[in-house]
Amino acid sequence: MATAGIDFASSYRLSIGGELVEAAESFDVYNPATGAVLAKAPAGTVDQLDTAVAAAKAAFPGWSRLSWDEREGYLTRFADALQAQSEELTTLLTLEQGKPRHSMAKGEVEAAIYWVREVAKRRLPREIIEETEQHVVETRSTPLGVVAAITPWNFPVLLGLWKIAPCLITGNTMVMKPSPYTPLCTLRFGEIAQGILPKGVLNIVSGGNELGQHLTAHPDIAKVSFTGSTATGKRVMESGAVNLKRVTLELGGNDPAIVLPDADYKDLIPKLFWAAFGNSGQWCIAIKRLYVHSDIHAAFVKEFVAYARDRKVGDGMDPDTDLGPIQNRMQFDKLKNLFADIAANGYAVPLGGTIDESRAGNFVPVTIVDNPPEQSRIVQEEPFGPVLPIIAYDDIEDVITRANQTPFGLAASVWGRDKAKAYEIASRLEAGTVWVNEIHIHGIDIPFGGHKQSGLGVENGREGLSEYTNTKVVMTAR
Repeated sequence: MATAGIDFASSYRLSIGGELVEAAESFDVYNPATGAVLAKAPAGTVDQLDTAVAAAKAAFPGWSRLSWDEREGYLTRFADALQAQSEELTTLLTLEQGKPRHSMAKGEVEAAIYWVREVAKRRLPREIIEETEQHVVETRSTPLGVVAAITPWNFPVLLGLWKIAPCLITGNTMVMKPSPYTPLCTLRFGEIAQGILPKGVLNIVSGGNELGQHLTAHPDIAKVSFTGSTATGKRVMESGAVNLKRVTLELGGNDPAIVLPDADYKDLIPKLFWAAFGNSGQWCIAIKRLYVHSDIHAAFVKEFVAYARDRKVGDGMDPDTDLGPIQNRMQFDKLKNLFADIAANGYAVPLGGTIDESRAGNFVPVTIVDNPPEQSRIVQEEPFGPVLPIIAYDDIEDVITRANQTPFGLAASVWGRDKAKAYEIASRLEAGTVWVNEIHIHGIDIPFGGHKQSGLGVENGREGLSEYTNTKVVMTAR
């Protein structure tokens, strides 16, 4: 099996049926730190997408019949090949996404490769659920078929491999469509997989939104795994109804963090800052609303602003950069609109709030909004950028109500010295994941998913593996 390095300076091609395929047309991929064209990505056609689905369908019988151990072997060799290219992938990730190379990009690539290795070791064993003199009842987890994966632009490496590993180890094949804003690392995944995975097991097709719509409605797709906005997730679920596709939807969030009056808040400020502003706020589980008890609110804001003021926003290739640019112009313009609303309403902004549009790149300053009204856009909407409202509260019952008054329910956190009290509050928050005195802890065996309009189904853990399978019951008479 070949695991030789690839030429990262070469042109980008689609991966279809074990071959690298040219596209007649291409589209520009921009470096968000400079605004310059970084590369040309192949614009796959609907016909090429259909060919990729057909290749995955043809590969499914042979791949699904392999043992778990055999599939683990393939995935481990794939992880080895990714590891051999990890430095190049890290640089490419920064150039196309914007996040700092030395911190978040490096961490994302390393975590993603680790995920592939570890998920490949997991199993869904057969279980005997009843055994009598008359018969034996056994449950098995059987693969679904061809899975469509659609990935976002904020964590294209990690979230791409989060989908590939559980899909393939459970015996399914895949057609992946990356975001047109960040397709490059994913296209390299396909190239790295050449000569390692059997033909048709993993197919990568880049292109515009019309490909995603075609893929989610395709009659030969058994499941869609989608990470993105709630609005798009609803359309995915609707189009998948044509043949009752299984869907896993990891969608938006408006995650609250509650700081209790007994918290050692000075020690928490770095943790809370990075939980809100990491990746320049471009992640679904970022703290979006920070509720701080009024007894400590004023002092907390002062200390938080002092810490935030020293963080450098810049090009992710600069080793001194703490926070990179906004990845794309669409999101940049949404933040401009939100900043205009903050200014128009006269909310207190002790740090940031003004975007310097004369600067090349999609740079948005770290911005803190002090105690805006609960019904303001900055509190009610998911900004997906480096802006955070810090909101005072007096009553615990009131803040729990406010934290839960959202259509989202992805994650939340509670911070305080009284662990029993913090835990009791956490148990009442309506979210798929709630952290107490820690945040953004994930694991191979820890399920992750949202409540309400933050998603459907889970990723990771036994539950996440099971989402790529059907439950089959086999009953045998003695």
